[in-house]
Amino acid sequence: MIDELSASLAATVQAARVAQDLSVNALAERSGVSRAMIGKIERGEAQPTAVLLGRLSGALGMTLSELVTRAENTGELLRRAGDQPIWTDPVTGYQRRAVSPVTDGPLELVEVELPPGASVSYPADAYIFKYQQLWILDGQLRFHEGPVVHDLHTGDCLQLGPPSATTFHNPGTSSCRYLVALVKGRS
Repeated sequence: MIDELSASLAATVQAARVAQDLSVNALAERSGVSRAMIGKIERGEAQPTAVLLGRLSGALGMTLSELVTRAENTGELLRRAGDQPIWTDPVTGYQRRAVSPVTDGPLELVEVELPPGASVSYPADAYIFKYQQLWILDGQLRFHEGPVVHDLHTGDCLQLGPPSATTFHNPGTSSCRYLVALVKGRS
């Protein structure tokens, strides 16, 4: 059974593809995700991983966060803790909490919990339209930004550089929680 957010993500991916007049084949070619998987995602038959959503969002000209934000859009200016949607990657257990209300403003806050030993990688395309900072709330994170590796610990804050392929890895024995602050519209 697919949850409400996953169903909304499926519709959002399809709507973004159709709005750009892209066929499933064209999106598959751009993203490196198979046509069959895109079809399953759009029909709500498969829950996409964070990596697949990152590839699809980049191919659609938006970040993963922007794609998920579109799926979560409620129009409210206050998002209480109990109303902040949480999406869980079915493969890694990575959890993404949309902290910010969905608005047209430039700032977006996302809380992530990465289980011990888990890794999630994204292509450079996932970062084209935003400036981002990572603030480690609890635990440790090994963040690969292109060829550069940052070992981050509780309280550390990192400004991401120019868009590059990234990997978030939790080398610790407990979950790592971090806040991602994104500023839209700057390249």
